[in-house]
Amino acid sequence: MTTRIAMKQPSCWAAAVLALALLQGCASGPNANPADPLEPFNRTMYSFNEGVDRAVLKPVATAYKEVTPALVRTGVGNFFGNISDVLSLFNNVLQFQPEEAMDSFFRVTTNTLWGLGGIFDVASDMGIPKHSQDFGLTLGRWGFSSGPYVVLPLLGPSSVRDSVGLLVDAETSALNAVDNVPVRNSLVGLRVVHIRANLLQVGDVLDEAALDKYSFIRDSYLQRRSSRIGREYLVPTEERYDLPEAAPEAGAPAPAVK
Repeated sequence: MTTRIAMKQPSCWAAAVLALALLQGCASGPNANPADPLEPFNRTMYSFNEGVDRAVLKPVATAYKEVTPALVRTGVGNFFGNISDVLSLFNNVLQFQPEEAMDSFFRVTTNTLWGLGGIFDVASDMGIPKHSQDFGLTLGRWGFSSGPYVVLPLLGPSSVRDSVGLLVDAETSALNAVDNVPVRNSLVGLRVVHIRANLLQVGDVLDEAALDKYSFIRDSYLQRRSSRIGREYLVPTEERYDLPEAAPEAGAPAPAVK
């Protein structure tokens, strides 16, 4: 019973935020960005996430990076990358991409068997390419629009479609197969800290470059997700951030974990 409750709590939390997103008309203003009708709510949630990041995540991630040897961090990244390849295999099949699905299958089997559970990325050394996918991208390839932009608690940038995808990914993740709740929570926590540690430099660049980090992260996220499914996202004419001369490339990740 305890295990089941622990598994469902994050899903219920994300579902509650998603329900708020569906009430977008109540939070929209006359000058709202069409892709971000929930902007007042999203900015509040973004500020909350930034506060948690400054107080907890960034200090812990900085300590983790300074204390943990690079070789160990590489092994941690490989281990969670192998788990993500399982999700990629599942979604490449759903997207009817046989070549990518076969690559994902061989990556998982090779790294699991010969890479000691994925600690060593033997598949990459063998030249087997990685095709990262998630259920949000699968829904996009099936023709579902992204819906309004949403900032999720602690999880950061998302959309209505990607939030649904996140629920499916969370339920089908190999980490959910771990019955021991403390062990599973420890693995999830380690994954969050590891990802945040990899984004430390990106966060510093955003702090220096973007006058309105919220708009910069939003537009970068929407551009990147649209490009992943072969669709174009147009940045509004009235830009909500400012950078010297040229606009940034799409795909710059946000400091918050996604």
